[in-house]
Amino acid sequence: MRLSQDKKDKIAEQILSYLYHEFPNQPFTAMIAREMARDEDFIKKIMFELKEKGLVIPIRKNAKGEVFTRRIKWRISQKVYDVYKSKE
Repeated sequence: MRLSQDKKDKIAEQILSYLYHEFPNQPFTAMIAREMARDEDFIKKIMFELKEKGLVIPIRKNAKGEVFTRRIKWRISQKVYDVYKSKE
């Protein structure tokens, strides 16, 4: 089953909204997928598309500076945060 670009854009908007409300927490891809009730690989694909647009930033290291081997945390970029903040 293929989703239209319009539906993918709406899912991306939901993800950005979720990341804004979770700020300053940085959820893993699996947590985002669980919240959106979507497949983790599908969410990962959308997250990388958002990264290419400069809307999200991947976090590949933990607080101690150790690299995550198989997981990625995500946070919204500063410009997206400012847009959401101005709408409140």
